Amino acid sequence: MIELAAARAGEISLAEKFATEYDRNPPSTWWMQNRHLPVARAALAMGRGRPAEAIAYLRVVNGDTSWMGNDPASLDGLVPAYLRGQGYLQLGQGKEAAAEFQRLIDHPGIVVNSPFGALARVGLARAYMLRGDTAKARAAYQDFLTLWKDADADIPILQQAKAEYAKLE
Repeated sequence: MIELAAARAGEISLAEKFATEYDRNPPSTWWMQNRHLPVARAALAMGRGRPAEAIAYLRVVNGDTSWMGNDPASLDGLVPAYLRGQGYLQLGQGKEAAAEFQRLIDHPGIVVNSPFGALARVGLARAYMLRGDTAKARAAYQDFLTLWKDADADIPILQQAKAEYAKLE
């Protein structure tokens, strides 16, 4: 799990160290081989700026992107959908990104305690911007800003979202 956290935090060299160790000594469990490691490798690919590679790793986890057959509160659901959405954003594929972020938002009981639930709203707003739908982007930003109205003002994603939203006004 540390390699996933390291990759998401931008500590690419630390994440690569763990990935290399897994390549040398592969874990024996099915879940680690077929779920956790592909997600960790996808996060690492995103950290390296290779979103298409990340999306390819995530197809191994659940190729049809239908994650409700898996445990959505685990790496099988939230993280792959969020990473796929981020990858599609980086590739400029707004329609695909919006579908991934909406997948998270459509399950509020699952994402209520996950940062991915709130962050999916920013991703959705950005996806709508890629599609040229400023009305939907504005609504998604408003949803996020309402959720985070009491958050510390110096949180980078909050500052970014506020700045992006202000450009729509």
